[in-house]
Amino acid sequence: MAAEQRPTGSAGLAIGSGSRLSRTCVRAVLLLGVLVSLFPFYWLVVLASGTTQDIYRYPPKLVPGPHLLDNMGRVLDTVDLFGSLFNTVVVAVLGTVLVLFFDSLAAFAFAKYEFPAKKFLFGMLLVTYMIPAQLSLVPQFVTMAEFGWAGSLKALIIPGAANAFGIFWMRQYAQNSLPDELLDAGRIDGAGFFRLYWTVVLPLFRPALAFLGIFTFIGLWNDYIWPLVVMIDPDKVTLQVALANLNILYNTDYSLVMAGALMSVIPLIVVFLIGARHFLRDLAAGAMKM
Repeated sequence: MAAEQRPTGSAGLAIGSGSRLSRTCVRAVLLLGVLVSLFPFYWLVVLASGTTQDIYRYPPKLVPGPHLLDNMGRVLDTVDLFGSLFNTVVVAVLGTVLVLFFDSLAAFAFAKYEFPAKKFLFGMLLVTYMIPAQLSLVPQFVTMAEFGWAGSLKALIIPGAANAFGIFWMRQYAQNSLPDELLDAGRIDGAGFFRLYWTVVLPLFRPALAFLGIFTFIGLWNDYIWPLVVMIDPDKVTLQVALANLNILYNTDYSLVMAGALMSVIPLIVVFLIGARHFLRDLAAGAMKM
């Protein structure tokens, strides 16, 4: 067969310039998307570093002001930020670990094992996902009170140890990314259910676990309604409930509120960057193996 000839002359220059132009347009669109995504965080810094008068100013200031450290200090003086931050970290970390364990374990069973009423149970699981969480606040609070957990961090961790979305997400991922041949090879080597789960399934689940971990951690960190209802002890509130005390009915200092919001969002950004890095790295590694 004759070697394939590449376009030369004016045709080759036209194809090359068109390719460079398309790459430049794609990069410009991506850069614009990044700037649009980062602008709310930048605007939060601008509002948190000014005063309430600066927030009402027209035209608005587009550069950070000199009051960021002062506003953060006032937040620390107004609410027990570190105590509520500790409670939130405990709830978010333990809750995320439990969700990753139980959801991945259940998803593995639903995806790769046959047992009685499997489809019915999975259908009931999806039905529970469609029920609004607000409808379960009263019965859930009564249950926590019967257990003696009202006002305790256990009431924020244990009820959310597994959820329908995580099981559904992990099951779909397992069906597409977990080869039956690999599980059969493990069974031939004498591996049981939990050994297969720990040595075979979890390493392959890492991209899906990274996404579910980020999603769950952010949800627990930002949860407000359930901690407000069940945490009857004001000394054990979570971060979002504590920051809500900054929003006074009359004469609200919005620069103080924005400073508190900025302080609460910084840990989320760190967690997202760490989790997204592992998520993208594992996806890239999987693409290279295909």
